Amino acid sequence: MKVLLIAESRDGKLLGSAAELSHFAQTLNADSAMLLVGSESALPAYGGTLYLADAALAGEFNPAVHKQLILEVVAKEQPQLIVLPHSSYGWDLAPRLAVALNAAQISEVVEVKDGALVVPTCNAKLRRTIKPTTEISVVTLQAGAFTPSAEPSGTPNVVKLDAAPNGDIQFHGYEAAEATAVDLSKAEIIVSAGRGIGKPENLAMIEALAKALGGEFGASRPVVDAEWTEHSRQVGTTGQTVSPKLYVACGISGAIQHLAGMKKSEFVLAINTDKDAPIGEVADVLAVADLKQLVPILTEKLSR
Repeated sequence: MKVLLIAESRDGKLLGSAAELSHFAQTLNADSAMLLVGSESALPAYGGTLYLADAALAGEFNPAVHKQLILEVVAKEQPQLIVLPHSSYGWDLAPRLAVALNAAQISEVVEVKDGALVVPTCNAKLRRTIKPTTEISVVTLQAGAFTPSAEPSGTPNVVKLDAAPNGDIQFHGYEAAEATAVDLSKAEIIVSAGRGIGKPENLAMIEALAKALGGEFGASRPVVDAEWTEHSRQVGTTGQTVSPKLYVACGISGAIQHLAGMKKSEFVLAINTDKDAPIGEVADVLAVADLKQLVPILTEKLSR
């Protein structure tokens, strides 16, 4: 199988999703080529052919130009899969490419199972396995789902592409997100509540443990979706990305979207009644216990 990986650059910097794209290709045991609209000074660690277009000419965001560049490379490489990050960049380009190529589009892939692609459904509570029936398919990867276990390596064989600017779109830059009520990205200790806390009244004990540890409390998406707490407390791909010294996950199963938001934590303590919960794969310590019993005990001991 041949795959074409579409890396993303922002403000002249290569984004880390390029390494995840490469790891996805390795998971499929596929041959790959990569395309980047970026800068020669910020190339990915990649051991294959890298098609490079100058972002100063093509623009970091110019869907018409980027689509045409990708179609040119598709004609040369004849891939079976075109793979993009599941980001605003990928969301915009993927359907354009799918329509142009009469290809299937599969969004938010989180796993490869027996050669098939796995995506979340029903608000990530379930998963489904998909096999495209078209000769070529366009795929986006959920952030954090294909994080490599080691630092990527390799020097790309750069093939430069001519990128004629298109006058229809003028890209003026990126707009910073509005400041949230709570900036969890600066917290050194975070205690997060998941669906496993049972009911909104139990948030009080999560907040109490966070206070006893001198940190902030956060939440997973299901807790926020249920309106048990405000969105500014949400950790994950649709919330905040955090990197505390200590992350305590209380009743959090460990969906890919949540793990992507806290995977840079230095030490992870997970409390869950399910010893096989996915959060256990990233936790330094997994306490298999009823959090409604353990959390108050921890809080009492720490408060002393």
